[in-house]
Amino acid sequence: MAQPFPCSTQELFSYYARVWIPDPEEVWKSAELLKDYKPGDKVLQLRLEEGKLEYCLDPKTKELPPLRNPDILVGENDLTALSYLHEPAVLHNLKVRFIDSKLIYTYCGIVLVAINPYEQLPIYGEDIINAYSGQNMGDMDPHIFAVAEEAYKQMARDERNQSIIVSGESGAGKTVSAKYAMRYFATVSGSASEANVEEKVLASNPIMESIGNAKTTRNDNSSRFGKYIEIGFDKRYRIIGANMRTYLLEKSRVVFQAEEERNYHIFYQLCASAALPEFKTLRLGNANFFHYTKQGGSPMIDGVDDAKEMVNTRQACTLLGISDSYQMGIFRILAGILHLGNVEFASRDSDSCTVPPKHEPLTIFCDLMGVEYEEMSHWLCHRKLATATETYIKPISKLHAINARDALAKHIYANLFNWIVDHVNKALHATVKQHSFIGVLDIYGFETFEINSFEQFCINYANEKLQQQFNMHVFKLEQEEYMKEQIPWTLIDFYDNQPCINLIEAKMGVLDLLDEECKMPKGSDDSWAQKLYNTHLNKCALFEKPRMSNKAFIIKHFADKVRTFPAVLLSCWCVGGDPGAAAGRDWAVASLPLLSSFRSVPASTPGQELCRARDTHELLTPSHAVTTDHPFFRNSLHLLMETLNATTPHYVRCIKPNDFKFPFTFDEKRAVQQLRACGVLETIRISAAGFPSRWTYQEFFSRYRVLMKQKDVLGDRKQTCKNVLEKLIQDKDKYQFGKTKIFFRAGQVAYLEKIRADKLRAACIRIQKTIRGWLMRKKYMRMRRAAITIQRHVRGYQARCYATFLRRTRAAITIQKFQRMYVVRKRYRCMRDATIALQALLRGYMVRNKYQMMLREHKCVVLQKHVRGWLARRRYRRTLRAIVYLQCCYRRMMAKRELKKLKIEARSVERYKKLHIGLENKIMQLQRKIDEQNKEYKSLLEKMNSLELTYSTETEKLRSDVERLRMSEEEAKNATNRVLSLQEEIAKLRKELHQTQSEKKSIEERADKYKHETEQACMGSQGWNSHFGSLLSVAESMEKKLVEETKQLELDLNDERLRYQNLLNEFSRLEERYDDLKDEMNLMPGHKRTDSTHSSNESEYTFSSEITEAEDLPLRMEEPSEKKAALDMSLFLKLQKRVSELEQEKQSLQDELDRKEEQALLLILVCAELEYESLKRQELESENKKLKNELNELQKALTETRAPEVTAPGAPAYRVLLDQLTSVSEELEVRKEEVLILRSQLVSQKEAIQPKVNPTVQSPQDYHMLNEDGELWLAYEGLKQANRLLESQLQSQKKSHENELESLRGEIQSLKEENNRQQQLLAQNLQLPPEARIEASLQHEITRLTNENLDLMEQLEKQDKTVRKLKKQLKVFAKKIGELEVGQMENTSPGQIIDEPIRPVNIPRKEKDFQGMLEYKKEDEQKLVKNLILELKPRGVAVNLIPGLPAYILFMCVRHADYLNDDQKVRSLLTSTINGIKKVLKKRGDDFETVSFWLSNTCRFLHCLKQYSGEEGFMKHNTPRQNEHCLTNFDLAEYRQVLSDLAIQIYQQLVRVLENILQPMIVSGMLEHETIQGVSGVKPTGLRKRTSSIADEGTYTLDSIIRQLNSFHSVMCQHGMDPELIKQVVKQMFYIIGAITLNNLLLRKDMCSWSKGMQIRYNVSQLEEWLRDKNLMNSGAKETLEPLIQAAQLLQVKKKTDEDAEAICSMCNALTTAQIVKVLNLYTPVNEFEERVLVSFIRTIQVRLRDRKDSPQLLMDAKHIFPVTFPFNPSSLALETIQIPASLGLGFISRV
Repeated sequence: MAQPFPCSTQELFSYYARVWIPDPEEVWKSAELLKDYKPGDKVLQLRLEEGKLEYCLDPKTKELPPLRNPDILVGENDLTALSYLHEPAVLHNLKVRFIDSKLIYTYCGIVLVAINPYEQLPIYGEDIINAYSGQNMGDMDPHIFAVAEEAYKQMARDERNQSIIVSGESGAGKTVSAKYAMRYFATVSGSASEANVEEKVLASNPIMESIGNAKTTRNDNSSRFGKYIEIGFDKRYRIIGANMRTYLLEKSRVVFQAEEERNYHIFYQLCASAALPEFKTLRLGNANFFHYTKQGGSPMIDGVDDAKEMVNTRQACTLLGISDSYQMGIFRILAGILHLGNVEFASRDSDSCTVPPKHEPLTIFCDLMGVEYEEMSHWLCHRKLATATETYIKPISKLHAINARDALAKHIYANLFNWIVDHVNKALHATVKQHSFIGVLDIYGFETFEINSFEQFCINYANEKLQQQFNMHVFKLEQEEYMKEQIPWTLIDFYDNQPCINLIEAKMGVLDLLDEECKMPKGSDDSWAQKLYNTHLNKCALFEKPRMSNKAFIIKHFADKVRTFPAVLLSCWCVGGDPGAAAGRDWAVASLPLLSSFRSVPASTPGQELCRARDTHELLTPSHAVTTDHPFFRNSLHLLMETLNATTPHYVRCIKPNDFKFPFTFDEKRAVQQLRACGVLETIRISAAGFPSRWTYQEFFSRYRVLMKQKDVLGDRKQTCKNVLEKLIQDKDKYQFGKTKIFFRAGQVAYLEKIRADKLRAACIRIQKTIRGWLMRKKYMRMRRAAITIQRHVRGYQARCYATFLRRTRAAITIQKFQRMYVVRKRYRCMRDATIALQALLRGYMVRNKYQMMLREHKCVVLQKHVRGWLARRRYRRTLRAIVYLQCCYRRMMAKRELKKLKIEARSVERYKKLHIGLENKIMQLQRKIDEQNKEYKSLLEKMNSLELTYSTETEKLRSDVERLRMSEEEAKNATNRVLSLQEEIAKLRKELHQTQSEKKSIEERADKYKHETEQACMGSQGWNSHFGSLLSVAESMEKKLVEETKQLELDLNDERLRYQNLLNEFSRLEERYDDLKDEMNLMPGHKRTDSTHSSNESEYTFSSEITEAEDLPLRMEEPSEKKAALDMSLFLKLQKRVSELEQEKQSLQDELDRKEEQALLLILVCAELEYESLKRQELESENKKLKNELNELQKALTETRAPEVTAPGAPAYRVLLDQLTSVSEELEVRKEEVLILRSQLVSQKEAIQPKVNPTVQSPQDYHMLNEDGELWLAYEGLKQANRLLESQLQSQKKSHENELESLRGEIQSLKEENNRQQQLLAQNLQLPPEARIEASLQHEITRLTNENLDLMEQLEKQDKTVRKLKKQLKVFAKKIGELEVGQMENTSPGQIIDEPIRPVNIPRKEKDFQGMLEYKKEDEQKLVKNLILELKPRGVAVNLIPGLPAYILFMCVRHADYLNDDQKVRSLLTSTINGIKKVLKKRGDDFETVSFWLSNTCRFLHCLKQYSGEEGFMKHNTPRQNEHCLTNFDLAEYRQVLSDLAIQIYQQLVRVLENILQPMIVSGMLEHETIQGVSGVKPTGLRKRTSSIADEGTYTLDSIIRQLNSFHSVMCQHGMDPELIKQVVKQMFYIIGAITLNNLLLRKDMCSWSKGMQIRYNVSQLEEWLRDKNLMNSGAKETLEPLIQAAQLLQVKKKTDEDAEAICSMCNALTTAQIVKVLNLYTPVNEFEERVLVSFIRTIQVRLRDRKDSPQLLMDAKHIFPVTFPFNPSSLALETIQIPASLGLGFISRV
């Protein structure tokens, strides 16, 4: 192919330039120039991988070798994006994409090149289909789905039919590509009816593959026929039907297969299923038993189970409406063909033969086909000759009979094939009018073999026609593009197929001469060959004669030369023909009597009916004695071309990479052959002849801005580009300026890229030079400073060394002097120390002996003392343990008896009454205790006052004594005679002092004894501590298990919640579908529906559960008439089946939840037992009694020494405290036992209730049988209410007991603290002197009494609150009684009203004390729903309302109905509300504000029903006034569940609306738009132009996404949506953004670059900043972006070494292995300075991630919706303060 070069050819062929040179093995090999090329050079100096080479140029043409494209262009999605368009560039680009990147699809202009990978790839799932749906063809990576989407989009946009032409040789993957295209249409469009047409279209593939596909040497599933499938669409572009046309069935394969090949799959499937009972009559066996299936010697295909394939084929037949009887008829015919192939002939002589008598294969054949054995055996061995006057019957030879048998088998199979195709078309036929269609053509590619048969001739003929149509279409598109851009149009020389087509089909062409020769009586191969030579040889350049043969001819096709033998072609051209021209003609005639024998038999079976494919009269007519296939094929081909010309074609060229079916192995020779044959290179040649490279002005400016100077940049981008190009490229013919694009000749973009790379390289060199100079100067300065520092340190070191030498010399003299002195002194000291040491050792030895003797005597005494004490203590402990054991046994016996009594009492209902009575008695006892304590408090106050008086009197007395002593001292001065008496008093005082000191010593000894006993008690308690330590360890392990199981239960709960919400979504979809169908039925004339369905919809939500609604649905559906039932019965059955499935799933979920609750309950009981064991630990407090006894003894000792009226710790006040402590501890023990008993009762009651409830659940059939008069429903309602009552009672008792247990634990803890404090005080008191001890005890007593007083005051306040609450309830009840009495008075007669006086009780009702209720009339309900729900506009009136006002109004209306105890009004209002919300969402469901508004109001309504339900769990945050507004008559728990389900449906609809709004913005804003300008450069693009990354008007940016997020957030906040729900919505939005962005990144090769990773990380940081601004960082939204963040990091990290691989594996934990490998394969450098990822590095990543267990799915599920929860959010708004705006039009309701 000639290579056009720019004006700077010599510049391109410079040193280091790379070129392509031909190679016999690799076709083309890359080489590098070692010397610049100069004009006139005859040799190029090249360097290859294996060494140097001198490449000689052609002396005639002097054509230079093709240049290689820059590395930045290698691996492009579109081959037309390459700067140099030639064969080696195309081949290399395909190889790089296929081998290195594992990409099998590549664009070549309008052609999609598909290379068969021979491996299953995960790129055809439904997630991939959704990703390509709605995308432009150039916006995603090449894919068969992109072509299908383009065809579908053009059909809808241009109102024009489309065609997808899939071609390629056998084994290239044509059938698979066509199958995936049809699957895409079936998935994207769906069907217009409930007939599942798309499933039937896909189901036709298994049938056609079984009867039309076979194993060949090139392909295990080769299509041996061509087909064109028209998929029909209606006006809404949904599939309504399909039609199939087939071409060129290879009939010869039925009777002959080459080595390593098979017959059609259906025969082997039959043989593999021969053991089935229904196939016994076919008398089949192994495939090797039949002649028609064993010729190839390869009856099995690796990895294929023919028996399973048979099952799939039969299922597909059933789906397409082929009944079992017809299927058996088909199988009978196929089995008959197999048995016919085993028929043998015996020769009589050279011209006649016969069938052996009672030949078994022929007998079976006749039985299966229903024909006479004699007739069949006769006509197989004879033929009929018809002349003008008479008819002759002539015997035939054995060879001719075999040929006739094979001709009959082929004819039967061909008719059966046509019948099946016709029946498939009938099944796929559209019932409504077809608006448009998309055709998928699956046909052979160009084929050439050593011996080419009739099929190859027709295939090549058809490919010539298709190639001509393809060339004209490409030429037309090029011309339209040039005219659109208004650039000069010059004719492009391209290959015209018309001469070759004329050679074949024109008058006196090959076909005409062949037809003429077949009609000749004595026509032969030689005569036909001679006619061809005489007609076309040397007259047509495309017709040649082989040199060494006179019986063959050559036709030059567009792809290659094909050699054909006339004998083969002539034999196959006739109907039923085989090798040998005469045989072909004769046995076509001979087979006619056989066919007539089939048609003479009555049609008793479907198989026999199938045999009558054509009219017998036509075949027996003499004019049809010898017919040819070419009129049929020519007409069908002509019709096909007319169809293709009337549609917009889309081309898919399938390439077979190697002949050995090795996965991802590329054979260059085979690929080049197919590229030449399929027309890809012709497309390249046409593109290269014009202006293949095309840039928009903005893209050119962004890419080559580096080549412009500042003064060259103008405001007009177009003029700027013109000025720059005129300077860069001098030859103006190399480019053209269009309206929006610049067109370049081939090679110009590479030249511009070279200039750009040179300039960037020069800039890099300058930067490197500067940086290196700076670094070297910095290094020099650092070395200079280091040298100066080293010099300074060396010189200092030398000076220091000299000074050290001088010091050492002087020191040595001094050392010698002192050393000599030291030696003498040391010798003297040694002698002196030795003498002293001897004296010390001797004296010590004598003293130690004396000490050891005394020590042994002392230790003997100590040992005797301890042994005697240990023996006494052991006897005491034995006695004590025996006593304790006897006490324990006795107490256990008594406890068991008491426990049995309590269990018996617990089973009776009277026990509850007694318990309540006991609680009342306890309350009364507590009240009495409070009164007694008050009395004691008063008495203690009195005692304290008396003590104060005694203390004051004592102090006065002491003061008087002091005065008296002073007076006595004065008297002593005056009277000396009283000295003796005073001395005696002093002696007495001294005695008392000694006595007090002895008492103090005794007290200290007692204290020491007390401490010793306390230590022993502590040592005894250590054993208990170890025991409790083991119990605690067990409890901790149980707690850990409980935590783990709790986490697992939470995960299961989330899964169940997700499944439940998905079921709700499916239910809502079915409900909408049902409503749509109902509306359609209402619109149908003559088929109007009754009001039964309407009433059933209105009463959809009642007090009954959803299960009963689902069960009642079929009963309500049976009411319409039989005619309507016939119309809707299929739909009703589907809905009924779906509802029953939902019921079963819901029941299973409920059972699973109950089971999990039982497990949790068991764990709780185990923990309760552990708590009971821990309560036993409190029994150690009994040891405190010893401490109390010792305390009493100390108090007695103190009281004996002091006056008894002094309030010491042993005083009556302290005794009262101890009595209270003992009483509280006893009461605590009683409470513990009660708690344990109540827990056991709760467990036993729960176990007793469950088996009672379970039998009530019956099947729907039993329910309908028993519920004839509604009694079962009433019983079920009563049972549910009783269960609810019991459950509520159990829950209340459980909560009360838990609260009581907590209070008891608090009391125990407080008592422990009090006990510790008392012990500390006691220890402190023992250390204080007696006076201070008395004051401290008084202070402690006062503090204790004050605390008790405060506790009593709190109890009094609680009781006062309870009294006030009861009084309010009494007032309310009194008011209700008064209103009832007023109502009774209204019902009485006027006379009675006059006689009876008006009671004053009704007067307070007229006060304006609003109760937070709204009253409306029953007839105004629809008006309320209409004004408040249906006609309320969120953007209008609702903007200025209180958030959630409609919910508050509806709840206030429900409150009033509850206040009136009107269940019908409550039911009607709630049902109308729910249906109204559904109608609004169905009507305006695509408006975000509407959906958000009603989601927030539904949640607020749900919260109101919870907040005012009266349940304690929901009343914690209520004010007392709000608690008064609770519902009193009805339990709306079931309606809360219905509203919760409705809120889930609204939430899912909100997510869908969000996704529809955000989806068009995400890819453009997150990937394509350059948020950081100038970071990523624009690469050259091909014909499929991608969306530009430059921000134009109308394109979305990141700011657009953030503005939209702000809008969503402000709307939700304005509507008062719960903050937790807003967080969940934001999390879902960010998941959608991350999933769609990542999915597009994985499907777009141009987006996987380093610069794009930086753009993505910046965009993600902006989204995180938005989350921070909105305080939503804890919503979990950031975590949903983690896969996208890791993908961006993966694009930016280094990807070379093993350390890099390890870092990538540890970093990308949120990405799957498939996603990591996909990103690495797609990584594409934008500039030449970036490096590609090596294949070895990717293999290293795969090996490291081999053990990771993650999903094999490539794309994220962008449709995934997280399970939503609605946390309870009470409102602080008081209902009585709500005002109703007049704008709502609710004047008919009044506040109450």
